[in-house]
Amino acid sequence: ENLDTAAKRVLEELTGLRNVYLEQVKTFGAVNRHPFGRVITVAYFSLIKISHYNIQPSSIAKKAKWHSISKVEGLAFDHQEILGACFNRLKWLVRSRPVGFELLPPKFTLTELQHLYEAILETELDKRNFRKKILSMNLLIDLDETQEGVAHRPARLYKFDKEKYEEFLAEGFNFELKESKKKEKVVRKKARAKLA
Repeated sequence: ENLDTAAKRVLEELTGLRNVYLEQVKTFGAVNRHPFGRVITVAYFSLIKISHYNIQPSSIAKKAKWHSISKVEGLAFDHQEILGACFNRLKWLVRSRPVGFELLPPKFTLTELQHLYEAILETELDKRNFRKKILSMNLLIDLDETQEGVAHRPARLYKFDKEKYEEFLAEGFNFELKESKKKEKVVRKKARAKLA
């Protein structure tokens, strides 16, 4: 059994999840990372829409449930470090390939896409810069439709151009984003306070 097959098997045994794309992140093998002896862990992560999956605990797990990554604490051994490595990998990925196909509805607004990127990057992005950058990539198809049943001005709806999306997945890109001006001011103010 190779590593990728083993990772899929373990995921299914622990949670009942199957047919999930997994991406290898890093190998953890510090000599003293586990009190019962030498253990090597190969970490994987995946992007899935959790509303499409029903996790079930296995016979060796008491329970299985989803957690917000920002609220996870008290993990055993070096598992917090492993989780951090996976999250950092995801942050790198959103700047080098398109992310969202798996997480957004088939039709979405630019605001929904921006909120997804902000959640992953844990920062507020400049709205105008984000829209200009994402639209210049020709990654989205304007559906010439707007939201329905909303209390505010309906936003335009888009979908991913699957062909362009696959091209960017294969080749990658450099997706540098500016933080919002409000965020930049706070960062500069904190930097000045540290220097004083």
